[in-house]
Amino acid sequence: MAFPRIEHVNVTVTDPERVAALMIDLFGWRIRWQGPARDGGRAIHVGSADHYVALYTGDRDHYGPDDFAKGRPLNHIGIVVEDLDAVEQRVLTAGLLPFAHAEYEPGRRFYFLDYDGIEYEVVAYS
Repeated sequence: MAFPRIEHVNVTVTDPERVAALMIDLFGWRIRWQGPARDGGRAIHVGSADHYVALYTGDRDHYGPDDFAKGRPLNHIGIVVEDLDAVEQRVLTAGLLPFAHAEYEPGRRFYFLDYDGIEYEVVAYS
C-alpha cells in the first residue's frame, strides 16, 4: 500500500437492508458482504472494491431516539460523486431532503440525513 487510506466506516443503523438499498440507489455501490456480526448483530458491507460502509444492527429493541442523534459521535460521512445534481435527484426520489447546499473549494456539495438521521455530505469536485 502506497499510503494510508480509509477502507471502511462502521455505523449502527436500525435497518441495514434499507440503508444498503439506499446506498446502492444513490451511489451505484454493491453489497460486498453480509451476515452475522458481533454481539448477536447483523451487518451489511456496501461500497466499491476499494471502500465500504459497514451497516450494523444489534438488538433492534434496544435502540432509542437518542441513539441516532446527529453528532453522537459521528458528524457525517463524506461521499465524492461525479454528478452532484443526479445524486441529489435520487436523494429526493428516496423521500429524503437535501440541505446546506454550498460551493467552495474544492467543489460543490449538499447534505442529507438518512432514515436514522445519519448525515451524509455529497460533494463533486470541480
